[in-house]
Amino acid sequence: MDFPAVMEIPVRKRPVEGLVRPPGSKSITNRALVVASLAEGGASRLEGPLEADDTEVMRAGLRQLGVLIDDVDDPWLVLGTGGVLSAPGGVLDAGASGTTARFITAVASLASGPVRIDGTRRMRERPIADLAAALEEAGVVVETSEGCLPLVVHGGGLRGGEIGVDVSRSSQYLSALLMVAPLARDEMVISTRGEMVSGPYVQTTLEVMEAFGAQVQREAGAAFRVKPGGYRSATFEIEADASAAVYPMAAAAITGGVVGIEGLLRGSTQADLAVVEVLQQMGCRVRWVGSRLVLEGPADGVLEGVDWDMSRMPDGALGLSVVCLFASAPSRLRGLGTLRLKETDRLAALSMELTRAGARAVVVEDDLIIEPGRLRSARFHTYDDHRMAMSFALVGLRQVGVEILDPGCVTKTWPGYFEMLRTL
Repeated sequence: MDFPAVMEIPVRKRPVEGLVRPPGSKSITNRALVVASLAEGGASRLEGPLEADDTEVMRAGLRQLGVLIDDVDDPWLVLGTGGVLSAPGGVLDAGASGTTARFITAVASLASGPVRIDGTRRMRERPIADLAAALEEAGVVVETSEGCLPLVVHGGGLRGGEIGVDVSRSSQYLSALLMVAPLARDEMVISTRGEMVSGPYVQTTLEVMEAFGAQVQREAGAAFRVKPGGYRSATFEIEADASAAVYPMAAAAITGGVVGIEGLLRGSTQADLAVVEVLQQMGCRVRWVGSRLVLEGPADGVLEGVDWDMSRMPDGALGLSVVCLFASAPSRLRGLGTLRLKETDRLAALSMELTRAGARAVVVEDDLIIEPGRLRSARFHTYDDHRMAMSFALVGLRQVGVEILDPGCVTKTWPGYFEMLRTL
């Protein structure tokens, strides 16, 4: 798909209206790919997976480790290895995908020899030392570059036993360890240190593992006991991506429109589905019609300001911050420190671009305070960050003269994003 260097967003003359099925969840797709790759019993079927840059690099990395994946059509077929993985001759490139870098690092511990993992310049700045330290407690030698990529995992398998991991910077470290723990020689008990960020993603990890037959018991004191025995192949349906669903919901909120979101589960553990609660407090109406979530912006067009702890759903804060531009009062989005470690320093980027749109946006410690102002035309920078592009394109639904630089970065998780906006 070809994108221009700059894309102008045509303003909507009326509220948006339509039905959207976001692509498959990136978080669930990449977890299912890992677990299916380690399973025994033949091929697993992954139904409704995400076809995007982040899942492409995950598939490429798993293939380099010897996994056979048929991804020509939906469903994808993944031939499990039972955890018997080969060491690739070259560098395994995680690209700009944080989930791939963290998960593949843990998976590489099962390889027959050393595995070198690298990524983009930004990925070389994102920390991975806490995961490496936990793997070394489990008997794996990991060499990092000052706690970041590139790194070398020397493989040979996990011995199990008791290990600990710091989860104050990313819950993905714990998810990575959990997914490989059923392949350890002995039972593994993983204890966590620090205040966990993005905790709901760990529950998503456990659900995927258990769907493929893993046995995990949550212990008192923030610990997880994982039985050895591996995984069994399965047919697994992947939910629509709740993080992606934030953007069409935000479009309805700021235009007073109504959008139906298909493919989500009402009891989903996807963290960003909780953005629905924030939008309700701001004045939106939400209802479920069967398996469809319907969100309607306030009929009087008045959105309330909000004060909300976003630490469990930091990715959702980007689209929500744009909704706050249209509120009748200031908003404070709390607990966003981990955004500094994402594809870009998202806290700094949000402050800059919200100000460019006409608001007063300041960062106070880990909080983002947004005081709405008079909207103005702007050319928004995206920082090679898909969520920045998707978020600030929403401004163009209400304000003329909005342009998005490097709109093609949305291919990381939603290649058809701008077409979705046009259909609304």
